[in-house]
Order: sequence, then structure tokens, then C-alpha cells
Amino acid sequence: MEDYTVNEGKKAVIEVGGGKYIRIPIKTHLITEKDDIIEVAKKYGLPVLSEPDDVLFISEKCVACTQGRAIPIDEIKPRKLAYFLSRFVTKTPAGIGLGMPETMEYALRECGTPRILFAAGVSAVGKVFKRKGWFYTVAGYKAQSIDGPTPNTIPPYNKCVVLGPLEPDKVAKDISEAIGYRTIIVDINDLDGNILGAPDSSIDRDLYAAILKDNPLGQDCESTPMGVIRSTASE
Repeated sequence: MEDYTVNEGKKAVIEVGGGKYIRIPIKTHLITEKDDIIEVAKKYGLPVLSEPDDVLFISEKCVACTQGRAIPIDEIKPRKLAYFLSRFVTKTPAGIGLGMPETMEYALRECGTPRILFAAGVSAVGKVFKRKGWFYTVAGYKAQSIDGPTPNTIPPYNKCVVLGPLEPDKVAKDISEAIGYRTIIVDINDLDGNILGAPDSSIDRDLYAAILKDNPLGQDCESTPMGVIRSTASE
């Protein structure tokens, strides 16, 4: 089997459901709203994709940045409700999430105030029963996909709130058709992850979430916002 470059602290191969899969991170330039995500996929993904069953995976933040959904934090004016609700969010090593007024403000804008308030109420009930994750189950992927600024994020995004990508399924389908390989849009961090976008219903989202569960793209300044999943059976 070939040797592949991996990010620090990560491994190239993972075993899931009896199969072994190689995850190959791909380094790119700093992706911004000036970039076309399809052209980015062609430029960086196609040279690595080679086997018929290869799958290109792209971070949701990468897609969102090309859609102009990275907002400088100093341009955000949170309402009082955002300050109040953010105080009750559990902060994790994977990121601040909605635990700051600026990110909570955008959760209110993206999901609607009634939904966020309902999610907060459900979350409070969940805490009574020592159950986690109820807030995001109710609030939905738009809330879960909001990333706050962290010191280790590549500038200028270390001072931005980045929202989830628009129409991730459509983006995945458009890229897949353009490059000739299946493409998925992923929201993966060092704690968990989801497949936000897939080109069609044949994609096993649970399988690919499990293949990427240890976040081979990394969480900090790796500059690897995409990668290739390859079955070792293809080697």
C-alpha cells in the first residue's frame, strides 16, 4: 500500500464495518468567497482521485466560505437574547459553537427565534435527565454548523463566524457531476461529525461519517479542507 501524507496526530487508514479505508488529506490555498468551489475541487481533487470508487470529501466551512458565509465578528451586533442564551451552551474542545453571543445571534437568524427557544427548552429538559445533544437535534444542522472564531484557525477566519453552507446536497451533486467522482460535504470535528451534503440517496451517510469520525482533515491550521476516501480494496 502506498504511503500517504497525513495530518499530525491523525492516521491514514481506518477500519469500519469490516472494510479498510484510506483518508488522504489535500492541501489547498486559502479558500475565500472569491473562489468557485467546483474549480477548487477540479484543481486540487482531480489530481488525487484515481480509483473508480474514490470519494472526494470537502469541509462544510470550505464550501461556506466560497458562498460568502464567513462574517467578521466585529460586524455582528448580537441582541440581548443572544447574550442570554449563549451563557447556557456547553463549550467543548472542538470549538466554541454557540457559546458566544455572536454565534448565537446567527443561530437565531438562521433558524428563527421560535425554533432556537424551543430547542433551548428541550435542552433544559434533557439536562434534567442527563441527556446531551437535544438542543441541536431540535435546532437542526444550520445551528450545529455554525463555527465561532478560535485562535488556531487560519486568518482571517480566526476572527469570523462561519455559517453552514447553503444547499449542501446541491453543491455535492454539482461537484460530483463536474469532476466525475462522488463528492460529499462534511461537518466533522474532533468530537463527532455529520454528512451535510451528498449527490444522491445512494450515499451511505452513516458509513462515511464513521470513516471520518476521527477528523483526518484536522481542527487547526492544516490547510487541508478536503480529502479523498479510498477503499483499500482498490489498492
